Amino acid sequence: MARAAERQAVEEAQGAVGAAKGAVVGYARVSTTEQEAGLAAQERDLRAAGCGKVFAERVSSVGERAQLDAALGYLREGDALVVYRPDRLARSVADLLSIVGKLEAKGVALRILSMGGSGLDTGTPTGRLMLTMLGAVAEFERALMLERQREGIAKAKGEGRYKGRKPTARAKAEEVRRLHGQAVRPTEIAKRLGIGRASVYRVLKGDGPLVP
Repeated sequence: MARAAERQAVEEAQGAVGAAKGAVVGYARVSTTEQEAGLAAQERDLRAAGCGKVFAERVSSVGERAQLDAALGYLREGDALVVYRPDRLARSVADLLSIVGKLEAKGVALRILSMGGSGLDTGTPTGRLMLTMLGAVAEFERALMLERQREGIAKAKGEGRYKGRKPTARAKAEEVRRLHGQAVRPTEIAKRLGIGRASVYRVLKGDGPLVP
């Protein structure tokens, strides 16, 4: 009941920015090394953009973002989440698209006030187009990364430097059994083959008594 009353107050207090049917909620973040003034400036801009409630925190982009989780949990269908810049919300393009996916699943729009000199609103056709382009860029970057990886492997193979993945215990199963048949103890087998003793026991399980 208290939460419902708070949401109603937020919706009544917010400005007439955009066309959100519900609450306009802001999220502000600075890293632990940034000044408190930066957080205050974001909050001020978010309030000016019509946010009736702002979730704010000082945490690095790789840290646990408790207030972001709280904001995502607070939002309901018809609401809008507003941030100053995309890097205040997400760690990468992939992370941004993941967050947008969660918002869209809840029927929530995302508004970014400053994005390369212009804003973005996923609640508009133009905003959705920009988001689609971002997704295409992220997919393109991933494809380039995989291509470079394949080229690097091919070059290393050509120069005789590529050894591939380290063989697993399963790949060395026959060697494990051969050494065991020569009465070599599991600990010594593991040492010779560069695998864990537990892996040796797993390979030999069901092959009869082990030499401890």
